[in-house]
Amino acid sequence: MSAPVIIFTDGACKGNPGPGGWGALLQYNGKTRELFGGEAHSTNNRMELTAVIRALESLKRRCPVKIYTDSQYVKQGIEEWIHTWKSNGWKTSNRKAVKNADLWQALDHAAAQHDIAWHWVKGHADTPGNHRADELANMGVDAVR
Repeated sequence: MSAPVIIFTDGACKGNPGPGGWGALLQYNGKTRELFGGEAHSTNNRMELTAVIRALESLKRRCPVKIYTDSQYVKQGIEEWIHTWKSNGWKTSNRKAVKNADLWQALDHAAAQHDIAWHWVKGHADTPGNHRADELANMGVDAVR
């Protein structure tokens, strides 16, 4: 099996909702790729999800991936909650519509294309990849303000 692609992702919002940005740092075989973007009106959770989706969509073929996110929402959602949401027709356990269902469905599809290990890292700590993803997310915010 080939070496995994390492991906650090982050989302940012100035106001929640407000102008939002997302960033992703991809590392493979000594090479680095940076992605970022933004939306004029979004939420932090939407930007966290978008960062992972855009990073996965940028990969050209199926491969092992290690994703590092500082969002418990993303990690728990994709590893735990999504299975119940799908079996409930994208409703929560108390029969309410899943928030950000459009992005969860896009993430579910993108994640199915790869062999992913999900990792949570503490935000704004000393993880260089997470720090850079945060900078990229803020560049995304600045691009839409």
